[in-house]
Amino acid sequence: MPYQSKKTITSMLGGALVLAAYCIYAFGRYSSGAIAEGDLKFWAGTMLVFIGIGVVGIIILQIVFHIALSIGIAVKERACDEKEIDKRIEATLEATVIEDEMDKLIELKSSQIGFVLAGIGFVSALILVVLGYSTVVMLNVMYLSFLVGSLMEGATSLYFYGKGVSSG
Repeated sequence: MPYQSKKTITSMLGGALVLAAYCIYAFGRYSSGAIAEGDLKFWAGTMLVFIGIGVVGIIILQIVFHIALSIGIAVKERACDEKEIDKRIEATLEATVIEDEMDKLIELKSSQIGFVLAGIGFVSALILVVLGYSTVVMLNVMYLSFLVGSLMEGATSLYFYGKGVSSG
């Protein structure tokens, strides 16, 4: 499996964990009656906390991922030859992490899909407010659409790495 696919899977797992944790915490508190119907302060605060958790969590996951990747390459290279191990490990890491034009095209097409989904969620949230739904519903639709858009961006990226992508 290519480096980019592994990196994307790692990010998607982190995003899915944040989404699941948010849903369990926020909707669990709401369904238990611990939160008033239109408590915007709770929802906004919870979303901000989970955005922070998501950012820090993804950074930590990516650091752990790169450490594990380096260890895996080091183990593989040490099994082959004991001479000039550090140079070979560094060269292998550099060759693994390099982005080419295909990687950039996949990133562009995937991010386009993620942005479209987030935009659809944003417009849907505005329409729901116009139709009379509460601002709490609007906030949740927007927040969840951005999270789902991010996950779909990763899934699209994995699809393109598996299938291939054309510039047309």
